[in-house]
Amino acid sequence: MASHQSLTDKLPSDFLWGFATASFQIEGSTDVDGRGKSIWDDFSKLPGKTLDGRDGDVATDSYNRWKEDLDLLTQYGVKSYRFSIAWSRIIPLGGRNDPVNEAGIQFYSNLIDALLERGIVPFVTLYHWDLPQALYERYGGWLSREIIDDYVNYAKICFERFGDRVKYWCVLTHNEPWCISILGHGRGVFAPGRSSDRTRSPEGDSSTEPWIVGHNLILAHAYACKLYREEFKAKQGGTIGITLNGDMALPYDDSPENITAAQHALDVAIGWFADPIYLGDYPAFLKEMLGDRLPRFTPEELAVVTGSSEFYGMNTYTTNLCKAGGDDEFQGKVEYTFTRPDGTQLGTQAHCAWLQDYPEGFRQLLNYLYKRYSKPIYVTENGFAVKDEHNMPVEQALADHDRVQYFKGNTAVILAAVKEDGVDIRSYFAWSLLDNFEWADGYITRFGLTYVDYETQKRYPKDSAKFYVQWFKEHTEVEEAPQPAEVPQQPQSVDLPSADGEAKQDSSSSSPTVEAAEPTTTVKRVANGDAAASKVCACIPTILTVLTHLYRHP
Repeated sequence: MASHQSLTDKLPSDFLWGFATASFQIEGSTDVDGRGKSIWDDFSKLPGKTLDGRDGDVATDSYNRWKEDLDLLTQYGVKSYRFSIAWSRIIPLGGRNDPVNEAGIQFYSNLIDALLERGIVPFVTLYHWDLPQALYERYGGWLSREIIDDYVNYAKICFERFGDRVKYWCVLTHNEPWCISILGHGRGVFAPGRSSDRTRSPEGDSSTEPWIVGHNLILAHAYACKLYREEFKAKQGGTIGITLNGDMALPYDDSPENITAAQHALDVAIGWFADPIYLGDYPAFLKEMLGDRLPRFTPEELAVVTGSSEFYGMNTYTTNLCKAGGDDEFQGKVEYTFTRPDGTQLGTQAHCAWLQDYPEGFRQLLNYLYKRYSKPIYVTENGFAVKDEHNMPVEQALADHDRVQYFKGNTAVILAAVKEDGVDIRSYFAWSLLDNFEWADGYITRFGLTYVDYETQKRYPKDSAKFYVQWFKEHTEVEEAPQPAEVPQQPQSVDLPSADGEAKQDSSSSSPTVEAAEPTTTVKRVANGDAAASKVCACIPTILTVLTHLYRHP
C-alpha cells in the first residue's frame, strides 16, 4: 500500500509518534539510590487497594533495564518516547528546602542522553501521580496551597538540570489531573485514597476535596509554566503544556436533555481543567453545580493560568453515551453507558469495564477540542487492554487481535483528522510500551504493546506493536536530506580523497546528520603555469574539506 500512496496521504515528517510510560508503573527500585517514598508506595501495599494485592516495588524493573527498553524503542524505530520523572527520585522529601538527590538526577540525565544518541525525542512528564509521601504527611499534599511553591521548585530543578541537553523538549507538567482529584480524593481508589466513604478511607470529604485539589493542580501547573517561560524558554527553546484525560461524551439519543447531558459530561471531564487554562474561567455549568464549593481564582492568578499551556496534551481511550438524570457530580450528573437505544454495544469491550473501542468518537473528540481550544493537539496516551489477556499463554497474548483493531481504527482517525478535518495534531503516543503496574488493577490489566513476563522480565513484541510500527513507517513522510552546496566548476579535473560515507550522530540533536557526499568528488582547475592560479588551486582541497564538513553538520 505504501508504494501507491502520495505524500498527501501521510503525516508530516516531524510528526512525533512512539510509546508512553510512567515512572511508578515501570521503574521499580523504589528504595534504591536515595529515592524517597511516593504516596503510591505504601498505598499499593494496603489490603484491597490493588486487584491482585501486588505493588510497584519491582514493576517492569525499568530502573535497571532502561537500556533494554531503549533498545526496544530503537528496534521499533520510534520518533519519540514519553516518560515521566519521579519527583521523589529528584527531591526525596519533595520540598523546596529539602536536598536534591544527585543519583536521581544522574539516572534521568543518562536516560535523556541515551535517547538523543538513538535519535529519539524525549517527551517529558514532570508529574504522573507519584507525589512524595513526605509532602502528603507534611501538609496534605495537593490539598494545601503550600504545594504550589514546592512543585514549582521541583520543576525548576528539572529545567535546570535536564533542559540544557534537550533541544526539543515538550515539557508536560501534570498528567491527568482529573484522576488525581477524583480518583485520589473523591472515590478513594487511587493514592492517597481519600473519600467520604468510610469503608474506603478513614478520612476525606468527597464533596469538597476533589475541587480544592483540582484548583491547586491548575495553579501549580500555571506557575511552573510561568517560570519556564520567564527563565528557560528563550535559551532552551522547548514548549510546555498540560496533559488532560477525557473521553468523548455523546448523547444517548437526539433528545434535548441528553444532548445537554453530554455537554455537561464534557464540562466536568475536560472543561474543569481546560477551560481555565485555555479560555480563562471554569465552565458555567461547573460553577452552577458546585456553587461556593468550587474555589475561585484571583484576577492575578487568572492572568497566570490563562494561556499557560502552549498545546493540548490529550489522553483518551474511549467514548461514553450520556443520559440525563444521574446524581454523580464527578460525571456532571450524567449516566454513562455503552449500550445504544437499539441494545447494541458501542464497540469491542476491553478488559476494564470503562473501555470500549469506538474510533468514531475519537475523531469527534479531536475535532471538539481543536474547535473549542484552538491549540495544537499532542495525543499523549491512547490504548486498549485485551480482555483476559493476563490469563492467556504468552503465544496467545502476543496475537492481540482486539488491540490491533483498536490501533487500526485510531491511527486511521489521526490521518483523517489531520488531512480531511484540518485538525493540528502533532503527536500520537500508544499506551503503553510495556505491560506494567496498572495502578489499582495491579498487574492484571495489560495495556502494553510489548508483553512482559513478570517472572523473568522478558519482553516480547505483540502483533499490535508490529502493526503500529509498520503503520507509522508507511504513513509518515520521510524527511528529505538537504542538498550539498554546489562547487563552481573549473576547466581541469583533479581527484580528491574519498569522504567517510557514514552518518554521524550529533549528541546535542535529536536527529542524525545527513549522510556524507559520494566517496569521490571531482573539481576542475586551471593549469596554465600561473603562480597565482597555482596558489588558488592549492586551496581547493581545503575549501572542499570545509564544504564537506558543513554538509555533514549543517
